[in-house]
Amino acid sequence: MGKVVAVANQKGGVGKTTTAINLSAALAMRNNRVLVIDLDPQGMATASLGKAKESQKGIYQALMNGHDLMDLVLGTGLDNYYICPCSPELSGAEIELFPKENREKKLREALERARCNFHYIFIDCPPSLGFLTINALSAADSVLIPIQCEFLCMEGIPDLLATFDQVRTYFNPALSIEGIILTMFDERTNLSKQVAAEIRRSLKAIVFEVVIPRSVRLAEAPSFGKPVVLYDIKSRGAEAYLILAQELLSK
Repeated sequence: MGKVVAVANQKGGVGKTTTAINLSAALAMRNNRVLVIDLDPQGMATASLGKAKESQKGIYQALMNGHDLMDLVLGTGLDNYYICPCSPELSGAEIELFPKENREKKLREALERARCNFHYIFIDCPPSLGFLTINALSAADSVLIPIQCEFLCMEGIPDLLATFDQVRTYFNPALSIEGIILTMFDERTNLSKQVAAEIRRSLKAIVFEVVIPRSVRLAEAPSFGKPVVLYDIKSRGAEAYLILAQELLSK
């Protein structure tokens, strides 16, 4: 039975999609069969893997129409690495979910038959704490939280952890925190160092050792429809995600 990890943070621009696609690709390179689910209506994970033109159907059809998720999965340029894309209809899913019975568990139901086909399933959540994110947390075994190394990004942590506690109380008591990953770290600035030190001081037990640096290669890779390990495996960004994959596996 595959492990389901929700990659979540209600703040946008913190490296959530970058982490979802590149960590999963790094795990696939270590002979794990990995699926990314693009649950963000913006479709950045789908676009980053060059699948935007192929995404006429996607996770929306499994979530709302009961389609078999495995019929919606697309291959990528990397062996063992797959994506269930975001299709245009997902932008209306928050409103459509509202009147549904068991609306918080629709994604869990969609994943039931699919998870046995993968070692890991990563859910790229939208930058909000709405029904889609709650569905992801209800379906997941754990949550991975990317946090940009800037002061304002620390402010949203209590809200996210409060939502995590509520989901665990009402919908998914087995949900755990996979860890916090520090992203966009700039070793040249005191601010990045101070924020990283403060987060480690406050939440030491759940913060991954490796930090994800600011990287031109990481920023460029999505425009070529590739994870950074295929775009430039020797880059600092690729090295960081390969180390993160090993950290996650060693846990």
